[in-house]
Amino acid sequence: MNILIINGPNLNLLGKREPEIYGSETFNDFFSKLKIKFTNVELAYFQSNIEGELIDKLHEVGFTYDGIILNAAAYTHTSVGIGDAVKSINTPVIELHISNIHAREDFRHKSFIAPAAKGVIFGFGLKGYELAIQSFL
Repeated sequence: MNILIINGPNLNLLGKREPEIYGSETFNDFFSKLKIKFTNVELAYFQSNIEGELIDKLHEVGFTYDGIILNAAAYTHTSVGIGDAVKSINTPVIELHISNIHAREDFRHKSFIAPAAKGVIFGFGLKGYELAIQSFL
């Protein structure tokens, strides 16, 4: 089974950015732990701050991977294009957010991805990525 984790804007700053919300661990350190924990899964990781690159990556892997975990970050709430990209591919997508988006600003309550996603996980911190992987297993 091959699963791609796609992280969107500002998630390259995990470990530094608002640790009270996102924690103090970098995603690269966390990703190394995921690969050790899920040895039966081929895990890959992609991060970009650029909307079009996220869409291109969805198109690139959206017909060959077994699952995609997508944390589009702020683009979740603004990008019709990313939502349309998720609708256009065959690979199931789990929308993921580290924080509880419904406990935050009102604009974060709207998702252009959720209607096309297999499911949505939010509010469990980095543990949400493990839950998403388990949902594909």
